[in-house]
Amino acid sequence: VIMYWHIGKRIFEEEQGGKDRAVYGDRLIHYLSEQLVPNFGSAFSFRNLNYFRQFYRCFPIVNALRSQLSWTHYRSLSQVEKHEKREFYLEETVKNNWTGRQMDRQIGSQLFERLLLSTDKERVLSVARNEKQPAEPKEIIKDPMVLEFLGLKPEAAYFEKDLEAALITHLQEFMLELGNGFSFVSRQKRIHLDGDDFFVDLVFYNRLLQCFVIIELKTHKITHQDLGQLQMYVNYYDRIERLAHETPTVGILLCLEKNDTVVKFTLPENSNVFASKYQLYLPTAEQLSQEIHNEILKQKDKENE
Repeated sequence: VIMYWHIGKRIFEEEQGGKDRAVYGDRLIHYLSEQLVPNFGSAFSFRNLNYFRQFYRCFPIVNALRSQLSWTHYRSLSQVEKHEKREFYLEETVKNNWTGRQMDRQIGSQLFERLLLSTDKERVLSVARNEKQPAEPKEIIKDPMVLEFLGLKPEAAYFEKDLEAALITHLQEFMLELGNGFSFVSRQKRIHLDGDDFFVDLVFYNRLLQCFVIIELKTHKITHQDLGQLQMYVNYYDRIERLAHETPTVGILLCLEKNDTVVKFTLPENSNVFASKYQLYLPTAEQLSQEIHNEILKQKDKENE
């Protein structure tokens, strides 16, 4: 990594004079590549020299490079245009010990933008830097959740048991999507209430919030009955399972489609039950931009009420 940094510095500072001259820079890199490849191999191809130059431009202070990150990490991070996004993914990668592939998946699923749907940029960055811990459930809940790793086709018909089985099969990837601090507790947890049996789809524990997190799966548009069912499970865990030092249980209704107005009028204002959409494909920048725009409008409507 250090060697690649020095090569990038040499190209940008000494050969280009520290100026962003795109046409000249490309010609220069073509020339350098033609001279270096015959003697030193494909590591000095035009494409790689471009990566080295971009690496130096994004990370100009060599002493600030993280020893935990490989060249694969830095190459991908160098392609992230905005500084705050780049910092977020760097800090999260170091904190969570993500592999290059895991980090690429989080960048590709636009994790940074999805977290902005539930909280503000400064809060997202401060959590990534370990300057603060999440204080509210909404800070750890993504909406939408991206489950492209399940391999289920969006247009195909499948049952909730199929979705649950796929999530268990890909539990490592699902926990990566859930985020920091999650531990798996149980699947189809039986609750016996005065002769009636109920089964909770998935139970997790979040050590950052110190609470149980119950996830119910719905492959349809949610109804008020779905929310009432999940609220009952949350109440049970709060009254029976939760210890004195733990915080209130969180419920997530993971659904194919939701109605925010139904959620609003079904649940109490202080409820710890949330609805989150899931999608079986990676989101586009346009989709997330629209989601963020819609969320801003919702916040304005709440402030005007």
